[in-house]
Amino acid sequence: MGALRKLKSSVAAVYDRRNESVLSSSAVIDRRYRKRRSTRGAALMLSLWALFLLSAMVISWALDIDTRLTLSGHATRSLEAEALACSGAEIALHPAVKAGSVLLHGSFGPGKTFRTRITGEAGRFNLNGFATALIQGDQQRLEVLKKYLELKGVELDERDRMIDCLLDWVDADNVERLNGAEEGPGYKPPNRLLQRIEEVKRIKGWEEFTSKEDWDADFTINTQQSLNKIDPTWASRDVLLSLPGMTEPLVDQFLTLRRGPDGIEGTEDDAVFHSLTEVLTALGYPQPVQNQVAGLIGFNEDPTMRVISEGKSGDVTRIVRMLIRKAGTNSIQLVPGTWKEL
Repeated sequence: MGALRKLKSSVAAVYDRRNESVLSSSAVIDRRYRKRRSTRGAALMLSLWALFLLSAMVISWALDIDTRLTLSGHATRSLEAEALACSGAEIALHPAVKAGSVLLHGSFGPGKTFRTRITGEAGRFNLNGFATALIQGDQQRLEVLKKYLELKGVELDERDRMIDCLLDWVDADNVERLNGAEEGPGYKPPNRLLQRIEEVKRIKGWEEFTSKEDWDADFTINTQQSLNKIDPTWASRDVLLSLPGMTEPLVDQFLTLRRGPDGIEGTEDDAVFHSLTEVLTALGYPQPVQNQVAGLIGFNEDPTMRVISEGKSGDVTRIVRMLIRKAGTNSIQLVPGTWKEL
């Protein structure tokens, strides 16, 4: 019996050791499996991060290339538009080319066009001429300028201040007018005529007016100051309405006649006037009144012309603006300092 118990004990011990060995092996295998899973998970995360960074780099590179292409395309179109505008301006400089000529607009392929317009500078107010006349007491021109500023929405008090400050700017003395301004802190009128139209921006009272777009469309300093007349064949609607006795129906009727059958200003079918009397009659002035306005209104007396050439390439537009002056029948001169690329 004793021997049998020993044998059982021995068999149980061997069995226990085998179980322990199996459990130990299972634990080792389980630890190795978990370690491999952890390693594989870390590698997957690193791979995903690398893929994400690579994708970000590719997208960034693609956006950079697209931006550069866009900028390059815009720069190319801008250069083309500027070249087209300059082409139209050069055509306008030819003595044989007249206002409304078909040569003043053209195309160099889809989306690449230029359109040039030639207008008489005498259709605008010569501020130097008007200021000189006002200093000498010209009431007719004073009323015309006041009427123009009224049409532009300037209040009565502001109109008086603008005109007096303009006169104080150009007169030869330092005597301040009722609504004007002479030398003071941070302000010193040069007491001479305007040398550039942009100089008006520095005159007191004109700040708000000159802040508007195209504020100078009806002003000039480049026509013959001695003439100091308005040519209705080139004047804008507001300038025409500023003339003595003008009403909206009369002005609109005159503009319809001036534009010709197509109703477009600056084309070949525009009306051709031959004398000042013909112009004044078209404006509706009766004969007795024509003599009264003859000192203010002129016709075909000043040779200075304004050229505005617009070039387009795609969605880009460039403008060249200049003044030219006829010098004889076969010569045109560019007025110095007037070529501007906008």
